[in-house]
Amino acid sequence: MKNKNNFIIGAIIGILVLSGFTFLFTHNFKEKKIKTKQITATVMAMDEGSITIQDDNQVIYTFLGENIKAETGDSINIEYSGKLDKNKDVQDSEIIKYTTSTVSLDDNGIPTAWLDNGIFSNYYILANNKLKTLSLDEKIAQLLLVRYPVNAKEVQKKYQFGGYVFFEKDFKDKTEQEVKEMIKSIQEISKIPLLTAVDEEGGKVVRISSNKNLVDEPFKSSKELYKEGGFERIKQDTIEKSKILNNLGLNVNLAPVVDVSTNTSDYMYPRALGENTELTSTYAETVIDASKKTGVSYTLKHFPGYGNNKDTHQGAVTDNRTYDDILKNDIPPFEAGIKKEAEAVLVSHNTVTSIDKDNPASLSPSVHNLLRNKLGFTGIIMTDDLDMGATSSIDNAVVKALLAGNDIVITTDYEEDMRAIKNAVYNNTIDENLIDKLAFRVLAWKYYKGLMFENHK
Repeated sequence: MKNKNNFIIGAIIGILVLSGFTFLFTHNFKEKKIKTKQITATVMAMDEGSITIQDDNQVIYTFLGENIKAETGDSINIEYSGKLDKNKDVQDSEIIKYTTSTVSLDDNGIPTAWLDNGIFSNYYILANNKLKTLSLDEKIAQLLLVRYPVNAKEVQKKYQFGGYVFFEKDFKDKTEQEVKEMIKSIQEISKIPLLTAVDEEGGKVVRISSNKNLVDEPFKSSKELYKEGGFERIKQDTIEKSKILNNLGLNVNLAPVVDVSTNTSDYMYPRALGENTELTSTYAETVIDASKKTGVSYTLKHFPGYGNNKDTHQGAVTDNRTYDDILKNDIPPFEAGIKKEAEAVLVSHNTVTSIDKDNPASLSPSVHNLLRNKLGFTGIIMTDDLDMGATSSIDNAVVKALLAGNDIVITTDYEEDMRAIKNAVYNNTIDENLIDKLAFRVLAWKYYKGLMFENHK
């Protein structure tokens, strides 16, 4: 009897102990249950072992994942663990599960992921209708702003590029009428009106005003103008300069330089205002505001701020300033210009280690995320010339530039860049949907600028 009682007591104790272990196990499991979040986005690129997406806020993220079955252009809903960091090249977060679907369209047939309340949004329907009439080659061509070649008419007939950049040599010794004819001759053979761009900063960088046939004397630098008559003088100069550019047939000025530089030994100092962040911000506002309704679009450069760095024309340049320093000192002029509805921002080739240590700014999704997401910029983002020393030796730089978030690439080697983009589409590195989206924004800009009159009738 005693043995039986001992057995029963032992059994009861065993059950209680087992129950305790079960409670502890299930309790700990619940405590350790992975918390997940979700993001809906468009697939930009699929690489071996990774996927790059862009969400509705234009933020670009790259995840690692071996077994993701999606195609570029798909709409994807990702459930992930951890926290996303838009300043990271590759996310630490793990994809738990995902679902894909086709791209959704609005009532006008525009992908809903392209829609925003952006600066060009009134022209999205026109842009989308025009986009549907273009071949793949013609859409890619809209993304390239090409350094003006000697045989420009022949080149334009073949490629139908979106625009050209003109340099001092292109204006040398020409009369006003000859310049007008030069530009008119390529506009006439363009199926879509061209962006005709020039760096007419004033001071050290003067393209047209170095020619006395076109302008009596070279335009002064922002620094000289400010010392002469403050921001009122800068406003007058912007209007005067724009009238001359517009008269010649030039419709984009790759200026102003809104980099903050107060040290006379800085490479960018001669081209900058030379004043502090607050005054440089007012300079950005003044130029953008004065340029409106002149027929010439102005371009804020060089995002995210050049700082005291060396010349990227010569080779790779590393910017080791802190992120907080850049946000505090360099970003405000761009922000000020954007609030005045700047239409374009040009990104530098500096490698800004506090934002992206692995890529030049022009090829960095993290830098573009900062511009699109934090500053809310909805206009055109363009690279500096990819044939400059800092990027000329990077493999497939033009493809990386488009995947990073640029709308327009400035290039000299246009034939190679056309081939590289087409090959990237054919091998599914870039989806044609991404090309469509970028060309759509460029076309919307051209409508906004009033270049495409035939479709306003």
